Amino acid sequence: MAEYNKRAVGSMYEDMAVKYLVSQGHTIIKRNYRTSYGEIDIISKDNSTLVFTECKYRKNSAYGLSIEAVDIRKQKRISRVALFFCTKYGYTSLPCRFDVIGIDKDNEITHIKNAFDYV
Repeated sequence: MAEYNKRAVGSMYEDMAVKYLVSQGHTIIKRNYRTSYGEIDIISKDNSTLVFTECKYRKNSAYGLSIEAVDIRKQKRISRVALFFCTKYGYTSLPCRFDVIGIDKDNEITHIKNAFDYV
């Protein structure tokens, strides 16, 4: 699949995840926040908690579930980006959590709150 198509598909599923989070009461702060450390798909607030959400989509489960794609390496990268974001924008006093949203081929959303700790 061409890089453009991957990005377009990824963006479509991130849009679904954003709509889901908003329906759950989240306020979206940033999308696709990039630094030299990596990227976080969605940064939001859930009441007074800052939430860093990684979105994953898989069209088939031959390689595992979408939510299983956030391995320890990815968790470390997300953690570094989150620390950078909190420091840069003055969110260091807020509680934070790391969520994962998986979307399967039937567009079913699985939301795991506190999917992993800061690593």
